[in-house]
Amino acid sequence: MTETLQAQTGVTVTPLTGNIGAVIGGVDAGAELSDGTIARIRAALLQYKVVFLRDQDLDYAAQTAFASRFGKLTLGHPIYDAPEGRPNLREMDSKQGTRANHWHTDLTFIERPPAFAFLHSKVIPPVGGDTVWANAATAYAGMPAELRQFADQLRIVHSNDCDFTDDTVIERGAYISTPYEAEHPAVRVHPETGERSLLLGGFARRVVGYPPQASRDLIRVMQEYLTKPEHTVRWQWRVGDIAIWDNQSTAHYAIYDYGNQYRRGERVTVVAPTPVGVDGRPSVALCGDTSAYSTGRD
Repeated sequence: MTETLQAQTGVTVTPLTGNIGAVIGGVDAGAELSDGTIARIRAALLQYKVVFLRDQDLDYAAQTAFASRFGKLTLGHPIYDAPEGRPNLREMDSKQGTRANHWHTDLTFIERPPAFAFLHSKVIPPVGGDTVWANAATAYAGMPAELRQFADQLRIVHSNDCDFTDDTVIERGAYISTPYEAEHPAVRVHPETGERSLLLGGFARRVVGYPPQASRDLIRVMQEYLTKPEHTVRWQWRVGDIAIWDNQSTAHYAIYDYGNQYRRGERVTVVAPTPVGVDGRPSVALCGDTSAYSTGRD
């Protein structure tokens, strides 16, 4: 099927590592793309977890049109306001104090974190500013069988008042003024591939049923498997790059090693189903209403 789609569409897929990441060639994301081309990109995304398209010249309309071929779009962010007239956009702007230099899966403090993210690079510092992604499925598969079986049973509470916020958000008070918490399975089952993957990251706050120290230790042990170098890929950005990642099976870290240089990207995201654990139990919201964000409603 993959070879047929490549022959029909002219889309090329070049893997970057043995476990995660690929470069997509032969695609102009601003053009009218065939269903076959979108299917080829989607297949590569599900297989390699994060894919990259170089040299893309997109405005907001073109970016949202491209991303919407992969599903309905969320609003820009459940906490931050979107730019006027661009409700689906989240600006990742270093002048606004926006950094993500902590391992995380996007927005896991809500019941339905987005499925796919599309980040378009607009301004890149002369040096630094790379992003690293980790494959949460190979991380899970790489754990000892006994630890996998144990993790399958765990539930973890994720919060916007967390280590990620402490490390990355300049206006912390505003970010946590409305509390958001969601309870997720530690291991989720991917809705399209059926793969099991770790659902962790900097928003993970505590393990249900365990005291604080034990919670921290359990999260730390599993997180160490997630962030092992062999499960990761590092991307050196150029202006015009688009990174598309499967937020249902990855974590990422935007490296803050560019000092006071300017870095800016524009992200849109696709609505996801509620995560489901190995036992079939879905995630649940504990506090904070993000239903408008998660369904793409203003």
